[in-house]
Amino acid sequence: MEKNRFILFDRDGVINIEKSYLYKIEDFEYESGVIEGLEKLKKLGYRFLIITNQAGIARGYYTEEDYLKLEKFITEDLKNKGIKIEKTYYCPHHPEGKENYGIECDCRKPNTGNFLKAIEEFQIDVKKSFMVGDRITDLIPAEKLGFKTVLVKTGYGMKNISKLADNGLKSLVVGSISEFGDFLKENGAM
Repeated sequence: MEKNRFILFDRDGVINIEKSYLYKIEDFEYESGVIEGLEKLKKLGYRFLIITNQAGIARGYYTEEDYLKLEKFITEDLKNKGIKIEKTYYCPHHPEGKENYGIECDCRKPNTGNFLKAIEEFQIDVKKSFMVGDRITDLIPAEKLGFKTVLVKTGYGMKNISKLADNGLKSLVVGSISEFGDFLKENGAM
């Protein structure tokens, strides 16, 4: 089992139910089938990372400290359920953001900055790894770098299915992370 086969996940609408600018622990809820799906993928030998845009920081809806509190809660909760998230890469920027956060950066998806950091830090074999997201902006940078891409129908997924072809994306479309786990199990971990 190679150590560098990863599945990268967007967070909001993929791991947790999409709630506009989520930052409070009490508002956090997993998408259905996430834990079960992550368990299936773990058994297939994949390791996990999260890559998330957090424009709410740039817009001043919550602080970076608020975001980090929730990130720590999610990571620890998953760890208690036997799922290890190796690292979360987040972008706190937005071109229309406030103060230091209002910049054009290379870490905000669909840019590749956080993906390149992850590939380097974990020596990811992109050809054997996946990016799972609910928006084409999650998938564009991943496919550009050689990852296989997966669009889940949760979060904004249903609204983004029609945009796949327009953007030349060859993504697998699944109902949930659990369904993706079943697909890989049936088709052999790719």
